[in-house]
Amino acid sequence: MLSVLSYGRLVARAVIGGLSQTDGRDYSLVTASCGFGKDFCKGILKKGMCYGDDACFIARHRSADVLGVADGVGGWRDYGVDPSQFSGTLMKTCERLVKEGRFVPSNPVGVLTNSYYELLQNKVPLLGSSTACIVVLDRQSHRLHTANLGDSGFLVVRGGEVVHRSDEQQHYFNTPFQLSIAPPGAEGAVLNDSPDAADSSSFDVQLGDIILTATDGLFDNMPDYMILQELKKLKNSNYESIQQTARSIAEQAHVLAYDPNYMSPFAQFACDNGLNVRGGKPDDITVLLSIVAVYTD
Repeated sequence: MLSVLSYGRLVARAVIGGLSQTDGRDYSLVTASCGFGKDFCKGILKKGMCYGDDACFIARHRSADVLGVADGVGGWRDYGVDPSQFSGTLMKTCERLVKEGRFVPSNPVGVLTNSYYELLQNKVPLLGSSTACIVVLDRQSHRLHTANLGDSGFLVVRGGEVVHRSDEQQHYFNTPFQLSIAPPGAEGAVLNDSPDAADSSSFDVQLGDIILTATDGLFDNMPDYMILQELKKLKNSNYESIQQTARSIAEQAHVLAYDPNYMSPFAQFACDNGLNVRGGKPDDITVLLSIVAVYTD
């Protein structure tokens, strides 16, 4: 059964395409979530908002709305480690810190850093690696603050065009920046980046802006023009429309991932790196689709 999650009792009073933000009202994000684990024919949501080895969270605080996605590194499965445990715990910790108010909206890197160091201090060892992307909307300032480590990421769409996007971070082909916890004595053998290495940005948003936050399972299989085509179907900012569009995007990416004749963005990137690759990239897919709206509690 396809799982789609909503968040909050928000009433959107925005018009797709953007409106003037020169007002004193607080802003919010109306968000729907949809995804697929690559090992399932239909979307299955694990406990804790995980699709396969991907994880996500949607948290609300009086000062901000905060979203996050993480992609657990599947290679750990070869060593008997469930990759979803690391990404899922990282996102759950981020969510808890936000709900407890232990964050600063303008510093999403701080959310990631504090959550990661909590994992390092766990009495029960937690092994694994994950990429991560955190998006924070400051209600009063109408500014979006982001932190992205690795190849998950976000797009901001206004008037049918991408006006902001995250930068992908790769050490080399198909090896993204990642947070890791290695077994004792093996730290030097496991790729591990500091949370401070995350690419961060801050910018103003407008009512009606569309924010798409996703793991690489989406971006490796759908180029921008396909995503924008799907977003054109989003004619209003009520939750049902957002939910339907999020589902449509996730479903299309999932189908393309298993098309052997499709020249996916991942296959094109592989060819650019001297590899003869064609087809989609089977992977877990997580999509958070949001619209900036007037805040109503």
